[in-house]
Amino acid sequence: METESAILNLILKIAESLQVEAVALSGSRINPQTQEDEFQDYDVVYIVENLNDLLSDLSWLDQFGMRLIEQHNVLGHRRLYLMLFEDGNRIDLTLCPKEYIQEWVDSEAGFRVLKDENGLFEAYQPNAKRYWIAPPSEEKFAASCNEFWWVSAYVVKGIRRNQLLYATDHLYGICHQELLKILAWQVASDKGIVDIGKNYKHLFHYLPDEKEKEFSKLLNLSNLEELTQSLFSTMNVFDQEAQILAQKLGFAYDLEVAKKLMTYAEEKLLNY
Repeated sequence: METESAILNLILKIAESLQVEAVALSGSRINPQTQEDEFQDYDVVYIVENLNDLLSDLSWLDQFGMRLIEQHNVLGHRRLYLMLFEDGNRIDLTLCPKEYIQEWVDSEAGFRVLKDENGLFEAYQPNAKRYWIAPPSEEKFAASCNEFWWVSAYVVKGIRRNQLLYATDHLYGICHQELLKILAWQVASDKGIVDIGKNYKHLFHYLPDEKEKEFSKLLNLSNLEELTQSLFSTMNVFDQEAQILAQKLGFAYDLEVAKKLMTYAEEKLLNY
């Protein structure tokens, strides 16, 4: 696997050959909180004037090396090329027209300029607060609780219908996300505004180890029996954590709804 220095030199060399106006690096490689490992991507943007010329013939991408797989995406006025190379490195390369730099900046939590001879980035500030979270309003707290308990009934329905994928999607994709949100709000209520990272990846840095272990146990979703147990456990954990947060912030919490939905789940999944 090529070193970071070698990869960055290659990125700048190719940028020069393409007459790219400015280059910046974003993502985990500029975040001091991120633990370094072999899976870190190189999130790079090329600020260009001749986007259509570059799109007309993408053979220049071969200069980066042999790819195991790649993916091309359109993001607003930008083009994104995700490339995993045979040596294990990965480069996520964005081509951004210089008149849409703000669009790219708004999509990132921060960036480090690698090349900018004309000062194109000088007028733009990184969106460092993209993944920061603050204590919620009572309205947001109530909406999160309502979403959790409402969707928990969908999980029950999916389990009863033997629809593992449907039930898993609602449990992890929505219920677990609302639980993570409650936990993040607890951190913010104790520490003020905090950076929880993309997909809550820094959240458990702020919490006791047992909280992460408790949440990890909820992720056993390989069959309907385990998913059912996860649902009951998730309901109990959410109810406990929501009560703690409500007490901290002086918010109302609808205990009656929580109890009714937990009883509903038991009746539909255990007593039939």
